[in-house]
Amino acid sequence: MSDPLNRLAEHPYVTHIAPVMVAPPRDPRWKRRLAGGAAVLVLVGGGGTAGAFLTEKYLDGTPAAAVSTATGSTVAATTVTEDDELAPVVAKVQPSIVTVLVDGARESSLGSGVVIGADGLILTNNHVIASTGTVSVRLSTGETVPAKVVAADSVHDLALVQATGLSGLTPVTFAADDSVAVGDTVLAFGAPLGLEGTVTSGILSAKDRSLSTGEETLTGLLQTDAAINQGNSGGALVDTAGQLVGINVAIATAGESTGSVGLGFAIPSGTVAGVVKQLQAQIDS
Repeated sequence: MSDPLNRLAEHPYVTHIAPVMVAPPRDPRWKRRLAGGAAVLVLVGGGGTAGAFLTEKYLDGTPAAAVSTATGSTVAATTVTEDDELAPVVAKVQPSIVTVLVDGARESSLGSGVVIGADGLILTNNHVIASTGTVSVRLSTGETVPAKVVAADSVHDLALVQATGLSGLTPVTFAADDSVAVGDTVLAFGAPLGLEGTVTSGILSAKDRSLSTGEETLTGLLQTDAAINQGNSGGALVDTAGQLVGINVAIATAGESTGSVGLGFAIPSGTVAGVVKQLQAQIDS
């Protein structure tokens, strides 16, 4: 298995609407489960599927924001920005993006993930796979294969999933820690609202944000105005070189809305790389 940490070096975002592969119709699983309660913070996991958490905590002490985490889904189109050069970035990254599915007896969940091993090792958010059920992974080609959770870190909200019977996949390339700057263009990949293959663009809005899920506090997060919605959780935030700068984890929304208002958050690549190394050590021990 190739070491994803040897590929640390990617960065920001796009400025044009880059057409992308049209994927299957949106998967209804994104809306099967919704965490209840009036919330300010929502971990966007599969549009209310497993991993969707609502809290009454405020983002950085600001009472106006409601944060949601995102997970993956199926998309029929991608967002185009102002720069035609974004299309090659999308083409480079898309094969490394997957949808993570968890089918249980009473509920199903859907989230996004990124390939970090050619043999099917997938990185996603812990809240995406937190529910009980059978795990599977759907590749960018549309192929769905069985998978299992092999390691998880609830504190940093990251997990590793091993898909079976695969080889020759394209691992994502990690950007060097702290390589992205406020104002840089970034692209978000995933399956918002069950639409797999979706890509949105924006800029890096801020760094070192903190938010509380009610049980854990995530710190050092990247903030972006790229559209992120439920279903994007576990997906990639990349720079214009197609390198991973973060893993999408949450959005802030206003009032009772759970949609994107241009306040998305991602776990930075440096944190992700460190946690991945620890999780891989657990697997190998």
